[in-house]
Amino acid sequence: MIFEQRCAGCGKQGPILCRSCRFGLARPAGRPHRGDVIAALPYVGRARRVVMALKYANRRQIAHHLAGLVVNAVVASGIQPVDLDVVTWAPTSRRRIARRGVDQAELVARRVAAQLGVPCRRLLRRDGPDRPQTGLSRAHRLHGPVFSAHPGVSGKRVLVIDDVVTTGSTLSAAAAALMSAGALTVEKAVVAATPSAIIPGSSWPNRSGVALAPVSAQAA
Repeated sequence: MIFEQRCAGCGKQGPILCRSCRFGLARPAGRPHRGDVIAALPYVGRARRVVMALKYANRRQIAHHLAGLVVNAVVASGIQPVDLDVVTWAPTSRRRIARRGVDQAELVARRVAAQLGVPCRRLLRRDGPDRPQTGLSRAHRLHGPVFSAHPGVSGKRVLVIDDVVTTGSTLSAAAAALMSAGALTVEKAVVAATPSAIIPGSSWPNRSGVALAPVSAQAA
């Protein structure tokens, strides 16, 4: 049986991302807008469908395109490859990796690193209860997962990647673990941010480099 490939953004028969969806996602960055977390896209509409295709339909080819959007947002925020020593990711739960066969944050992070010309390393381990954040109440998500960081991060300038930010607790916990292990600086970037993660009244300059609500040690 031959299955027709369809665009992850609009469902039309054809490539993984049709021309219209590629251009719809990759609009030129406007005024660089730096927040505590750098997001390439709002997690709504077409962008949400594309990210969900990576997360839940195992359409791994999308990771390269999404990584390019993250790189654009990172550079638009003022961060250059020379400002970074290593790229890593906030690992998802072991249960979820076993079910999906892949950690989508790792897929994106490795492609972000390749496009920036910066090494990518597994620097974080997820400890504690092995449960994903998705599906938890906001109160539970605010506590975030527990991470431990590789001691080799000491003195490094790190960019940590995740797929979607909602409360910010996952990236906050990841950054805290990296800093506790001696990281010099930690920058945080995601493919997409849910509307609740965006500072009220802040602009989304052409869908790239939005400022997000500040993330405290517990959560944002």
